[in-house]
Amino acid sequence: AKYATYKAAGGQSITELPAQLPNSIQVIFGLSGFDLSQPSGFYGVLFIYLALMATVHAVLLGTDIIVKEERDRTTEFLFIKPVSRTRVITEKLSSGLCNLLLLNIVTTVSSIYFVSYFGKTNYLNGEILLLMTALFILQILFFFTGTAIPSFSIIPKSSASIATAVLLFTFILSFVININQKLDSLKYLTPFRYFDAKTIMANVALDPRYVAISLVILGILIVTTYTTYRSRDFSI
Repeated sequence: AKYATYKAAGGQSITELPAQLPNSIQVIFGLSGFDLSQPSGFYGVLFIYLALMATVHAVLLGTDIIVKEERDRTTEFLFIKPVSRTRVITEKLSSGLCNLLLLNIVTTVSSIYFVSYFGKTNYLNGEILLLMTALFILQILFFFTGTAIPSFSIIPKSSASIATAVLLFTFILSFVININQKLDSLKYLTPFRYFDAKTIMANVALDPRYVAISLVILGILIVTTYTTYRSRDFSI
């Protein structure tokens, strides 16, 4: 909606103001490298905020499904049932993944609709689908980060804070790397750099290298989640 307003007021002014800002400010607000006079540039700037909201949801959801019994004092009620811990954690994870998928579908459909409606174009549908695929990978990564962290936390109630701190660290690190290219070697520490909107939209493809790294990390997190949950000494 803001894009349509700015475009009606004169597209030239959209690009002039960001160009006058220092590079560090452009990076912090996600303006660097995007042409804000185009729908693609405007949506590319907004994508990082969609990613932040979706990953915060994912990491807190992952943490909550692991620690909720201990937090709510319902551990004994759950584990006196004739079901294995493997089945319990599998059903918990399946439920969480359905939540993530639903949020991603809603975000995808609404993005395609509103970009088409306010941007007066549908040529971005392919790029949006790619970005939403990247978003779903980020969601899953941080979801399983949230499920794995409680196994290392002495105090279950602190798991959400630790998980959120990890997410914010990786998020801020991605901005720091953009500001100081000398720190580019640290990009492997932050998944937000794996799926940079500017790069994805320019190449119209996901980087296979980062997808592979994400799958390796995901595998480690899943194994950690299952292994520690099956051997965890739950407080009652």
